[in-house]
Amino acid sequence: MTTEKVHLTKERETYLPTLYGKALDSRVENSILHDTFADEIVRKIDFDFESLHLPSGGAITLPMRAKQLDGWAREFLTAHPQATVLNLGCGLDSRAFRMDPPTTVRWYDLDLPDVIDLRRQLYPDRHDYQMIATSVTDLHWLDGIAGDLPVMVVAEGLMQYLDEKDAMALFNRPTEQFPSGQIIFDAYNKFTTKMITLMVKMTSRRSRATAGGAAFHLPWGLDDPHTIELQVPRLRLLDAVPFLTMPELMERLSVSRYQRVVGGMMAQWGWYQRSMRHYRFEF
Repeated sequence: MTTEKVHLTKERETYLPTLYGKALDSRVENSILHDTFADEIVRKIDFDFESLHLPSGGAITLPMRAKQLDGWAREFLTAHPQATVLNLGCGLDSRAFRMDPPTTVRWYDLDLPDVIDLRRQLYPDRHDYQMIATSVTDLHWLDGIAGDLPVMVVAEGLMQYLDEKDAMALFNRPTEQFPSGQIIFDAYNKFTTKMITLMVKMTSRRSRATAGGAAFHLPWGLDDPHTIELQVPRLRLLDAVPFLTMPELMERLSVSRYQRVVGGMMAQWGWYQRSMRHYRFEF
């Protein structure tokens, strides 16, 4: 890794909150993710991370989300030690480094060119590892990847930013190209995407919060995961895990008796359980 501080443009600062949440978690005694790589990267960036004002609980929810997906990915690679991993919309995440797969695994981290350019400044090379600079929705990037091995497709914090048509195309293409595999991701339901979009617009003085000047909008929410099976016939749903009611997450977020009682009550509500889930599909 670079030994000099990396300076960021204003636009690149948007990549930092997820990384910072995992770095903060790595510094506590009872760490969730133990992502010391994230902390190393944070220390190499010339930026006042405290100015990010990470949302309350972000140092818990962000690593917890990654831990769930890491666990599924490890299960897959244990069952398929020779495999391909497609880590989509990777941002500055260090999944390839904290999981440290064997040399029999081909690993691809994919994101927009400016993200990959920044990753190249921060992360070292490693065996059977390649970064791809492109939009995930331009599926031509898959043309250069061999389809001879089982594939694990990981999409953390990505799907809500795609429209349904692009999401379905992204799910379908691996089922055509690879002999077998799994697709794992997190997604909000439709009500939650609408509420988050509304809250961002109401709480920000700048309604145009995304790169390029477009108004903030989460275009896709997933209410019924079985609709994906209908549109992508080879896919079969294995797991749909409610995120906000995960026992470890609730325990870590509840620092008082009152919070534990309220959290327990909310965990019984179906709409709360369905608001955000982690999904695992197989083909």
